[in-house]
Amino acid sequence: MNRAEPPFRADHVGSLLRSAPVKAARTRRATGEITPAELKTVEDAEIARLVAKQEEIGLKGVTDGEFRRSWWHYDFLAGLDGVELISVAQGQQFKGTQTKAEGLHVHGKIDFTDHPMIGHFRFLKSVAKSTPKMTIPSPTALHYRGGRAAIDKAMYPEMRGC
Repeated sequence: MNRAEPPFRADHVGSLLRSAPVKAARTRRATGEITPAELKTVEDAEIARLVAKQEEIGLKGVTDGEFRRSWWHYDFLAGLDGVELISVAQGQQFKGTQTKAEGLHVHGKIDFTDHPMIGHFRFLKSVAKSTPKMTIPSPTALHYRGGRAAIDKAMYPEMRGC
């Protein structure tokens, strides 16, 4: 059966390995050698190339590979109102490596007024002939790693219902 709408027989879920140009541009951005706009230009070109490759191999649902994200979940969640990405004492142990020492902190009412990933999705949609898709983490990903300590007690005195 060849479906034109989700769910598809073959699908991709999650991040793809960042291309060499994306990795190099991110390194150059981190050291201040290029501007955010220059990084975006590299990401745009690499995402367009990635989408074309996914379509070429026959995927009906295509992703940007999360090329603009450092974290599959933190980057999305930190874009919500009342949530910020913070430095923590140590990263998570993951498959033999230590991740960046970052975490989330809920400091205000969680809400949604604008989100940078809306623009990311619009770009993906503009270069895709197939169905564009993106990863959105579940609400539990917000407090799963940091627990009670990551959520301001004055803002959310009870964890139940969060």
